[in-house]
Amino acid sequence: MLVRPDTVLRWHRNLVARRHAAASQPKRSGRPRTVRSIRALVLRLARENPSWGYRRIHGELLVLGVKVAASTVWEMLNEAGIDPAPERASSTWADFLLSQADALLACDFLETVTLSGARLYVFAVTEHASRRIRILGTTAHPTGSWVAQAAKNLVTDLEDVSCRARFMIRDRDGKYPALFDTVLNDAGIEVVLSGVRMPRMNSIMERWVQTCRRDLLDRTLIWNQRHLLHALREFEDFYNSHRVRHEAPYDRTEVKDHRGRAVAAAR
Repeated sequence: MLVRPDTVLRWHRNLVARRHAAASQPKRSGRPRTVRSIRALVLRLARENPSWGYRRIHGELLVLGVKVAASTVWEMLNEAGIDPAPERASSTWADFLLSQADALLACDFLETVTLSGARLYVFAVTEHASRRIRILGTTAHPTGSWVAQAAKNLVTDLEDVSCRARFMIRDRDGKYPALFDTVLNDAGIEVVLSGVRMPRMNSIMERWVQTCRRDLLDRTLIWNQRHLLHALREFEDFYNSHRVRHEAPYDRTEVKDHRGRAVAAAR
């Protein structure tokens, strides 16, 4: 025998006790679970109307002929992880960028070093709505006149494609002369300065800078300025025409700016 007789008797007593407990347990009572269609409607109303609380949603459901308790609506929102109305109604920087994407441009300078040790600067602009990148030029000496001429070329290109940009986001780099802002203002584009040490305010451009470094500059040995410009034109065509993009344009992700600092960027 593998077990003692007392063990078999104990197993039998436990089996009888469990069966008796299951038979004597009362049936569950209470309201039935809310149907899935009502739950989906409640969550949709909450998503599409951030300022509505659970009582407002409960009232709208009664207007539609859906009879459900206000406490049930609150439980649905709580289980789905939806915050109360005051917290959902607050605007975030990513929401602002998404709502104004069609009118936003962003620019920045990118530094790189050739094989001979010469330092070159790349000036680029991106469109927030389409994520299209524009390489305005490369130079070893980004003087005020050179940057202003790049701004004039940008304005001409935007007019050719009927781009209705209203704002240009840039940092407070000393490479931007006063004439740069003047050229853009004359074209109806207002310059918006990002905060001091706040690359998140120009996160779209900062993310492209990281992408350009990782996909091109860190993999290519640059001979001179002409070679750099040729490589950037090829990368510009690839980025604008063939590179896969995500549908959600402002998902938060962590990137690094050109100084190596971590940036919680809007992707």
